[in-house]
Amino acid sequence: MDLELSGKVAIVTGSSRGIGLAIARSLAQEGCRICASARTTSRLDEAARELEGITGRTGDVLAVTADLSTPDGIQRVIDETVERFGGIDILINNIGLGRGGALLDTTDAEWTEAIDQTLMPAMRASRLAVPHMKRRGGGVIVMIASIFGREAGGRMTYNAIKAAEISLAKSLAQQLAPENIRVLSVSPGSILFAGGSWWKRQQENPEAIADFVARELPFGRFGRPGEVGDVVAFLASPRASWIAGTSVVVDGGQSRAF
Repeated sequence: MDLELSGKVAIVTGSSRGIGLAIARSLAQEGCRICASARTTSRLDEAARELEGITGRTGDVLAVTADLSTPDGIQRVIDETVERFGGIDILINNIGLGRGGALLDTTDAEWTEAIDQTLMPAMRASRLAVPHMKRRGGGVIVMIASIFGREAGGRMTYNAIKAAEISLAKSLAQQLAPENIRVLSVSPGSILFAGGSWWKRQQENPEAIADFVARELPFGRFGRPGEVGDVVAFLASPRASWIAGTSVVVDGGQSRAF
């Protein structure tokens, strides 16, 4: 299937590794011009080289090192993308963080950090990208949320912020549909990649993680980043033109919700 993405301009935040890099890979394979962004220059440069190898054209990949939790960082990513490529067609809001524990153990600072590192970057990037999408006659915004934004499980702060992202996507979908801008969220389950949270837990306590996999993951394995990336590429394409406002679950049957 031709996803009709050749030449489209896509920003993927948090795209130096893991799910973000996998999304950038999938979009690059479909012919998109990519702005990859993260805060660690060395890892981002390595990701950009990989993406250039996929596209076969160095000019089709832009790497922007920025602190995406700040207004200036998001503004830089948007401005440099428009300067290089002339506009924006696709925005993938992928960064996220949530620390803390139970209610009495989680400080105001940890709640504020979760909001500043996840919800605010998604809101700011969307607000800045929409005028550029309007000028091109439409676009697509995808929030990378989590199954734990849809049901109980995982860390409290992370759950609450991912639920907020799912709700934000629904609200924006209804607001922006008249502008031919589709907005939706994707809710992955537990995804394993080197350096990620599940990988770290696996290194620290392999027996406990093996028990988790046997108990919680019906296919008997973690999901792979590319399995999320390919779904996002489809959803960002004109082939998914009637999908908006919903949260698409990519979890191998892990979640309990319908």
